[in-house]
Amino acid sequence: MSASLRPRRSVLYMPAANERALEKAKTIAADAIIFDLEDAVAPDAKEAARANAVAAASSGEYGSRELTIRCNGLDTPWGVDDLAAAAQSDAAAVVIPKVSSVAYLDQVSDRLDAAGAHADMKIWAMIETPTAILDVRAMVAHWRVSVLVMGTNDLAREVRSVLSAAGRHPLVPHLATALLAAREADKVILDGVFNDVKDLDAFRVECVQGFEMGFDGKTLIHPGQVDICNDVWAPSEADIENARDLIAAFDAAIAEGKGVVTYKGRMIENLHVTNAQRILAVADAIATLS
Repeated sequence: MSASLRPRRSVLYMPAANERALEKAKTIAADAIIFDLEDAVAPDAKEAARANAVAAASSGEYGSRELTIRCNGLDTPWGVDDLAAAAQSDAAAVVIPKVSSVAYLDQVSDRLDAAGAHADMKIWAMIETPTAILDVRAMVAHWRVSVLVMGTNDLAREVRSVLSAAGRHPLVPHLATALLAAREADKVILDGVFNDVKDLDAFRVECVQGFEMGFDGKTLIHPGQVDICNDVWAPSEADIENARDLIAAFDAAIAEGKGVVTYKGRMIENLHVTNAQRILAVADAIATLS
């Protein structure tokens, strides 16, 4: 499966200090899990959380879910030890908060290598500051970065934006900037969290917005958000049928030597076929998780 097509519709933060939460995560239908050592963990629980996260990521008990560990920053008392421990795990990636430069990514990457990280271990870089937005194009091109993660709460605070029940329109230009950089580099990008875990209707609206903008999935803070996220980012049966019919119509028209191809009354060309092929590839990738 292509790394860019691996389903990451729902990416759930789980506090690594909470052993019950880690056990529950084995049964939640999230595509990926972030074992969190940062915001969700109190200072006096950091070391225990680190041990829990490494054990969970290496346990083989989470099925097909992609497992990552969010480390504390290198400017904290725990960041260096977090990276050293994560490097010894089977986690697919480390999630690094508040990335602001290529030089910082190099520091993280060098520490992973020095600690013996497996060759495929990647960095998921969190974009949470104005500097990160302005430098995102260079950072996402870093060889070890495979995923951008939008940290919308911190970004809103940094730019003094107000997120309200009316939506997050003040952040849309910044989200779009990061998304363009990810697409230029052919990397994955995840939308940020939605804070009101009880308002599932508003959550679905934000998911649809993120999907329509082009994000590959969304980070989540509550298991109750997973099913909606998975639904929004999965092709429907109608989408799949339409994609197959469009490809068949295009192939038939080309075989007949037609210069203009139409499908359901609309002219189609190679780009429409490419989009349809991606829909089918995404559906196939999701099916492999079952």
